[in-house]
Amino acid sequence: MAKKTVASLQTGGGKEHTKVIKMVKTEKGSYTFKEEVVHNDRIKDWFAKN
Repeated sequence: MAKKTVASLQTGGGKEHTKVIKMVKTEKGSYTFKEEVVHNDRIKDWFAKN
């Protein structure tokens, strides 16, 4: 999956996208990370939703 992400970002549209990472606490008390490549206009929406 990483190769596809890097390849798609090198086509010229990469400046319009940002990789976002959010730390989420599970019920057991440990933390997991959610990460995704999101368009710059939708970053705040992504953090509010997740």
